[in-house]
Amino acid sequence: MIALPVIAATLLLLAGCTGLPEDIEPVAGFDKNRYLGTWYEIARLDHSFEEGLSKVTAEYTLNEDGSIKVINRGYNAEEGEWEEAEGRAVFVGESDVGHLKVSFFGPFYGSYVVFWLDEDYSTAYLTGYNRDYLWLMSRTPEVSDEVLEAFKARAEAEGFELGELIVVEQ
Repeated sequence: MIALPVIAATLLLLAGCTGLPEDIEPVAGFDKNRYLGTWYEIARLDHSFEEGLSKVTAEYTLNEDGSIKVINRGYNAEEGEWEEAEGRAVFVGESDVGHLKVSFFGPFYGSYVVFWLDEDYSTAYLTGYNRDYLWLMSRTPEVSDEVLEAFKARAEAEGFELGELIVVEQ
């Protein structure tokens, strides 16, 4: 039999992966129907699951059960092929708050936090459960220098370390 402290520690660990970075507030008034569709990754802090990928997109569609189907796709130039991952996202709390959890691996979820979104849903700033995760997403494959600089300024103001920021090749 598994000891209660082990179960509690496991639950805390899993909950930590769906939490919020300290002092980061997800977008309120979030409209999932307006968020659905294709987003292009403009910039990111790199991680092993995206290493070496360019032309990265995220496609969000509604599942019959109300969850969101996520298809992330990127081109691996070294391998000369496209890579794709399919996942499922659900809201952590209220459905009008930009805090979701997404899973690409069965019961294991990670936090997906929209902490800035422009009024017309054309640009979004995302993070995970901590400041090691950061993305600038856009409805278009390219953004102006002003949009990129505004993202960097906000990210730095929010305490993100941008030394390893990658602007993705389209």
